[in-house]
Amino acid sequence: MPTLSLDGDVDLHYEIHGAGEPILLVTGTSASVGLWTPAIIGGLAADHQVIAYDHRGMGASSPHTEPVSMASLAADAAALLDELGTGPVHVIGWSLGSAVAQELALARPELVASLVLYGTWARGDGFQRCLTAGLRSPWEHGDVAGAFAALGVAFSPELLDSPDFEQLAASVLPLFPRTEARIRAVVHQWDANLAHDTLDRLTGIDRPTTVLVGEQDILTPPRQARVVADAIPDAHLVLVRGPGSSHSLHVERPDEWLRHVRSHLARRAAAMPA
Repeated sequence: MPTLSLDGDVDLHYEIHGAGEPILLVTGTSASVGLWTPAIIGGLAADHQVIAYDHRGMGASSPHTEPVSMASLAADAAALLDELGTGPVHVIGWSLGSAVAQELALARPELVASLVLYGTWARGDGFQRCLTAGLRSPWEHGDVAGAFAALGVAFSPELLDSPDFEQLAASVLPLFPRTEARIRAVVHQWDANLAHDTLDRLTGIDRPTTVLVGEQDILTPPRQARVVADAIPDAHLVLVRGPGSSHSLHVERPDEWLRHVRSHLARRAAAMPA
């Protein structure tokens, strides 16, 4: 598996699929590359080069137990793009990854062709901070079973009540952290979520942006997506409604998720000078 050495002691795992204009996928809290699912990576890689990577401490990247911030994680993403020499990429960030994408676009705009901010926010409100703190707690206390159970809020009521959920859970649980070092890394990711605040800086993002959210998203609700879309000049807000429109929309309704992402890419292509 290809890796990039960072800071002399952290190896960042990444994967490259397909060929064409590059897309960077940036995962969410506690997630690894596999959470993008074969349907998503395969669908995008049909006509793009897809770069997916594990944050430091996650997945196949080396363990890391020091605190992180959205800015430091964005610096990791920038280092990867610099190493690969991709030039500007379309950045698709999910949840924590969307916050990282914001910081990347602000710090290194020359690396960003466009943004899809999926399940995003700019500054947590009281409800979101309470929910985030509650989700953080079992990781802090090493209660992995409790942590996994709490992550059910990332899915829709329909999926949680479906007989298919047990099979889905069995397939994704191996993708989540289990060792002491990786659990500590997840705690630091939750801390980064709590500290994230770009609201007063989002007007500085000048790349074509789509903000994508489901109406059933509890973790990063539509009201937060609207704040982000209103703050970024000319951003396009997409609100997906109905069953399966959860924080894990790309898992529950992958075809529709891909359709919206492709529409974003098409709008960006149409806006390019001939």
